[in-house]
Amino acid sequence: MQDTEHSIASGPYSAIITTRGGALRELKHEGRHLLVTFGPEGAIPDYRGVVCAPWPNRLADGSYSYAGERFQAELNEPERGSALHGLVPGALWELRQKDASSVALGCTVDASEAYPTGLDVTVTYRLSDDGLRCTVHTLNAGLAPAPYGVCPHPYLLAGSSPLDEWTLELPADEFMEVTPDRLLPVGIQAVEGHEFDFRAARRLGAIKIDHAFTGISWDNQEHAAVRLLDPAGTGVELEWDRKWPWVQVHTADKPSGKDRLGLAVEPMTCPPDAFNSGTDVIHLQPGESHEASWTIRTLS
Repeated sequence: MQDTEHSIASGPYSAIITTRGGALRELKHEGRHLLVTFGPEGAIPDYRGVVCAPWPNRLADGSYSYAGERFQAELNEPERGSALHGLVPGALWELRQKDASSVALGCTVDASEAYPTGLDVTVTYRLSDDGLRCTVHTLNAGLAPAPYGVCPHPYLLAGSSPLDEWTLELPADEFMEVTPDRLLPVGIQAVEGHEFDFRAARRLGAIKIDHAFTGISWDNQEHAAVRLLDPAGTGVELEWDRKWPWVQVHTADKPSGKDRLGLAVEPMTCPPDAFNSGTDVIHLQPGESHEASWTIRTLS
């Protein structure tokens, strides 16, 4: 029987990666959870820890045109009439490499009525004293050019206090306004003077966020980071580079049941519904590949 979970460790860090969705199921630092986790079997709730490709976020009506052809994806978010998070989160990924501190999983996408070409996708998780570095490498393995976008989907945990008490630092000057019913793009707004301005770290409170941010402020190494701090003194950050000009932030609000369990932080190569708007879409030619990485680490 094939193993569906793979544990890795390095120094004070440990992680569990599952072949379900190529997902990061657990990340700990000295025994403290840095992510909202989920069980070893069954469906993954709320897309926790999965890799979203070949598009991130929502695709309106599941349809788009590319190179003169029309494509139609399954509406896996029927209540909003959207195809959500691409074609690979529901796949069973295969083991491609493993050692004590790293693991690589892969899956393929076939050309279909939903997508114009075949893809080969590999995600590599590697632990070190600096945290968990994650890399997605995608190859156009088919014969036709194709649109492409990707994002990870972790829910960060600052500590044991409620999310409302956490402090958030989000280095973004702009956010994408969305429709209230379908959460589809309307236009770009400045965070200046808006409740979404977290460029200077401040308490989250009861604010509800499920938006894409851009206008990222990069440091001298061309990196940016979302930082979360718990009032007890613990914290976590997710760092990314210019290959991800967008980041989706979601306070994990739910209409019923347990909500606001963590903060989803999703660096994105393109914004919601990009296959229809064309904004920041990557165009993969046959034989061409794309690679991008992010890092999650403790702040305490």
